Amino acid sequence: MLDFYVPYLKSRFHGCTAGSGEQLLICLHGFGESAVYFTPLAEGLGDMFTIVALDMPLHGCTEWHEDRPFEKDDLVAVVELALQQYGHKRFSLLGYSMGGRLALCLVQRMADRIDNLIMLAADGLRNNPWHLFVTQTTVGNRIFRYVTYHPQFLFSLMDVAKKLGLLNQSIYKFVSQRMDQLEKREQVYNVWTIMRKMMPDKQLCKQLLSKYNVLTLLIFGKYDRVIPPVLGDRFADGSFNCKKLILEKGHQLISAQLGTIIKNNL
Repeated sequence: MLDFYVPYLKSRFHGCTAGSGEQLLICLHGFGESAVYFTPLAEGLGDMFTIVALDMPLHGCTEWHEDRPFEKDDLVAVVELALQQYGHKRFSLLGYSMGGRLALCLVQRMADRIDNLIMLAADGLRNNPWHLFVTQTTVGNRIFRYVTYHPQFLFSLMDVAKKLGLLNQSIYKFVSQRMDQLEKREQVYNVWTIMRKMMPDKQLCKQLLSKYNVLTLLIFGKYDRVIPPVLGDRFADGSFNCKKLILEKGHQLISAQLGTIIKNNL
């Protein structure tokens, strides 16, 4: 992949591009990842798309200096700049994990210019009560910050929830791995806080996907306990043009083979 930068206000967004296809595919990565994670897709999609992947704030080489949360208007503006840089007015959109929630935010604002929407183990298909509490309320955010620097309470609570069957092993392991070091906890706190304005209206998204006939492809891992495939059933309610695929994988879906699978289903 080739690197590029997009200046925006006081900040600078980093991205990577690969492939030489006539269509443009904007890719938004998952939590703790970066644009380079989409490199394997070029093997299967590079002849169909020019892949443009962007690093979000607090990820990769993007520099966010606005001293405020990242908002929908910012995301739209950065994507507009990327489209101008590559000479495109229309594009397809791919969101993986956290990037799925951001992709839905873009659908709210740019559905009339999106050809295809590809959602990989996408966050944003359901409202996570804990996420809402710690990002959308002042009390919740203060508790979240306290737990970041005093994690024993969280781990004790998780142990109790696990013993009571309220927390499955996969989620327990996932959270433990994300929160076992101060640096990791700070990253979760900072990213969730700076992204707290990125809350899509799912019902509006479905209406817009239908109105503009955007082909939507939902792809899940069969063994993914973080973003389980059942979430796709609730989102794909028949009101818009949507396909759902379940792969023999967990949460990590991106591979060279996935590029071919996507191309064969568009």
